[in-house]
Amino acid sequence: MSRIRIHRRLSAWTALTGGIALVATSLATGTAALGPTPASASSHREAPLISGQPEYDNTDVYAFTSPDKPDTTTLLANWWPFAEPAGGPNFYKFANDARHDIHIDNTGDGQSDLIYRWTFNESYRSGDTFLYNTNDVTSLDDPDLNYRQTYDLKLLKFKDGKQTSSETLANDAPVAPSNVGKASMPKYDDLRAQAVRKLDKGGGTGFAGQADDPFFLDLRVFDLLYGGDLSEVGNDTLKGYNVNTLGVQVPTKDLTAGPDKPIIGVWSTTARKTASGGFKQVSRLGMPLFNEVIVPVKDKDKYNASTPWDDAQFEKYVKDPEVARLLEKIYKLKAPKTPRDDLVQVFLTGVPGLNKPDGVKKSEEIRLNTSTKPSDSPKRLGVLDGDNAGYPNGRRLADDTVDISLQAVRGELVGQKNDLGDAVDTNDKKFDDAFPYVASPTAGSRGPTAGGGGSQGSGASAMTGGRSATVAQSTSDDSDRLLMASAASGAAALLVLGGGYVLWRRHTSRPRGTEPR
Repeated sequence: MSRIRIHRRLSAWTALTGGIALVATSLATGTAALGPTPASASSHREAPLISGQPEYDNTDVYAFTSPDKPDTTTLLANWWPFAEPAGGPNFYKFANDARHDIHIDNTGDGQSDLIYRWTFNESYRSGDTFLYNTNDVTSLDDPDLNYRQTYDLKLLKFKDGKQTSSETLANDAPVAPSNVGKASMPKYDDLRAQAVRKLDKGGGTGFAGQADDPFFLDLRVFDLLYGGDLSEVGNDTLKGYNVNTLGVQVPTKDLTAGPDKPIIGVWSTTARKTASGGFKQVSRLGMPLFNEVIVPVKDKDKYNASTPWDDAQFEKYVKDPEVARLLEKIYKLKAPKTPRDDLVQVFLTGVPGLNKPDGVKKSEEIRLNTSTKPSDSPKRLGVLDGDNAGYPNGRRLADDTVDISLQAVRGELVGQKNDLGDAVDTNDKKFDDAFPYVASPTAGSRGPTAGGGGSQGSGASAMTGGRSATVAQSTSDDSDRLLMASAASGAAALLVLGGGYVLWRRHTSRPRGTEPR
């Protein structure tokens, strides 16, 4: 066991009583199925088809009561995984031929009651340049910002699966651009702040733009679950990468079905335009890790094209999760007995006493009990550490879903105390204190690959091929001497050749029958 004690011992589990005790017990076995494979980074390249279409790939969904405005709820969804900041000249845009949706089920029937829908348009000020921007950009309407996107945001309402209304909340609102770099966007945070807009109706706030990827974890999990002995941990694989973020912060009362029905289910989807002019769903995400860890490869694309209403088709994978068997095989950690009816509660119905709505239909969604007040002292392990405002009651940005899953699958809440974790406890960047809360994106001039080939302060310059000024001068002097020597040799060669040419001309120009003197 000493080989898997990979970071500090957590404080002892605080026993919860009554209904909360039931919550903890359900969670103990429930999140076990998540296992260590959460390092797929929630929905980062989780299914065969969508892995080749990053522009349409949902990566993570977050739903939580706004800590600074507790009468509102914040919904965030991310797209385009592993966006390397310096990936120009065509940087990271939202798909213009797709619908980006955040769904809300406020009745527990597995169907959308509300949909926040973003659609995008793009434009170039000039097609006569390869540049994303032609000078430093100081505002979202700066003429030097060559490429720009705008979005329309609509709120669709449904009853019993049928749309009843459509309301425009934003029209031609600006998208915060990709963070090209310090020269292009010296005050990027100002640009981002300009993209946080009050919605035209409803009193909410919206945002669309690039952000630092808020998910934090060590992706070495795929090498036989952290090297086969849980020793190869501690590197935040997503450090320095960006995502595209959509978000709304709206009055909580606008999301629920009434004061006596505070629980909502949340998920996001991407529907891509087809050749016939319709739209087809190609990506879906609710609870982190569900499609990545619970659903096998043969059904991952099916999940991405399905709706929560039909999630009973995946119940067999929930009741007998592969991850638990892998942990037993690789680490000899005995798997809990099946069928895992407790996991059905966690993934498909909500946990009794915490976030299970009345009359719920089995469906995979992030379930948030909006009546739970924000925590004054949030804990990264959420409900596992007695903080009922955290995961899996919704999902906050700082919730450490990887460690929660590792420790729960080992049996932390059923007496099998353990210290399992990936040793990545926080995001590489501090989250903001106000909407949209996600951290600003890493700049293209400060991406993961920056620093290779010439470092700051070394005197290296593109004018000298990346060499330092001293080396460049030395090389230049040597080159000058070489050129001078070459020129002298060349001149001598020309003289020899020239003389030979003259003699040849004299010889060939004599009349026939004459001999040289």
